[in-house]
Amino acid sequence: MRYSTSSLSLFFFCAFSFSVYAQTTSVKQTPPMTTAAPAAEGMSDERLRLIDKMAVDAIESGQVPGMVALVARNGKIVYHKAFGSATADGSRPQRKDDIFRIASQSKAITSTAVMMLWEQGLFNLDEPIANYISEFADAQVLDSFNEEDSSYTTVPTETPITIRHLITHTSGIGYGIIDGDDRIRKIYQKAGITDLYTLDDVTIEENIKMLAKLPLHHEPGEKFTYSEGLDVLGYFIEVISGQPFDEYLREHIFDPLDMDDTWFYLPEGMESRLTEVQTKNESGEWITYTGTKYYDSSYPVNGARTFFSGGAGLSSTVEDYAKFLQMYLNKGEYNGIRLLSRKTVDYMMTNQIGDLLGNGQGAYGLAFGLETDLGNIRSGVSVGTFSWGGYFNTSYWADPQEQLIGIIMKQTRGNYGDQSSGKFGVLVRSAVDD
Repeated sequence: MRYSTSSLSLFFFCAFSFSVYAQTTSVKQTPPMTTAAPAAEGMSDERLRLIDKMAVDAIESGQVPGMVALVARNGKIVYHKAFGSATADGSRPQRKDDIFRIASQSKAITSTAVMMLWEQGLFNLDEPIANYISEFADAQVLDSFNEEDSSYTTVPTETPITIRHLITHTSGIGYGIIDGDDRIRKIYQKAGITDLYTLDDVTIEENIKMLAKLPLHHEPGEKFTYSEGLDVLGYFIEVISGQPFDEYLREHIFDPLDMDDTWFYLPEGMESRLTEVQTKNESGEWITYTGTKYYDSSYPVNGARTFFSGGAGLSSTVEDYAKFLQMYLNKGEYNGIRLLSRKTVDYMMTNQIGDLLGNGQGAYGLAFGLETDLGNIRSGVSVGTFSWGGYFNTSYWADPQEQLIGIIMKQTRGNYGDQSSGKFGVLVRSAVDD
């Protein structure tokens, strides 16, 4: 493809503009996160210490091998502790600054980057993604499937996949190895789709262009189907910004928020802080989870370092992720730097999918799961609380009404009766003391 001189000039002007305007100095200036005594922020220290007992009990009963938990209120960290072991052999205790594979907690970060670019007037959320990634122009819905060889037939979609569909998991795209439909899993595996991360020398551009040729679960907008839509948007960010996806996040989100421990692949010297993913053997002992042919647990230390999964590829710490959530509680600003307008944050925190999750299942905005009025009755948390979690047993929530953040990170595969995340939320909310 050839470009005219004027087209190249426009491209470089736009690339420079993205770099300058993606985040701006704000007239509002909240301080960076620091620690504070619980009582100073309306929290009971005595009640917060009940988290200690919960964590120890969960470890001693074999639910998890270790965890790190953080509570923040009014922009102040009032609880931050580590428990148990970061390694299966017990050679290293869990530490507060340990790094965890946060998997699907990456999605909210990718969504944030999309909305930062949207604020610049570069696209409309209801535009077809095919306007920017042409391979999606001929999207098809799965019609029939042959179990013998994973061949299939399709029918054309009536509605194009839009950027909003991708960000809200309503595009109809599937999720390969963790998909609830065995037919989609087999189709993705046969095509060689990367679902989470990879050590191989593959790029998100290559992966997404393959994905675009595969059938959808359903018509775009028809249902909520958890998907690789945020991986598609990671590549979309590259197309729109002219920057590699990892560099865009570093320059426009991680550096402004001082998220120095959040990476796709860990820089040299940080690997000693990475928590092992653990599972249990037949004797019920914790062992290192080596992964499968789809997920190699040596990520994010090893690998070709070319694949950046917007839906699941990041690793981080509880403190880094708390800064990210605090930016949202601050309505888009952190330490005098504005990533998103207050109006945009308010918009992102509105339900975008109607009742597609089903009665009583909450709602979904433009980055997070949301608690609705019915959700408030069901779970006891404040209406407007936003939350999500990750494949390797990490989770978070933030409550705008109470200016309260709770993050708990573990690294396990397998169901061993872990109830610590749910209990953690109850204990944190019970410690509100003002």
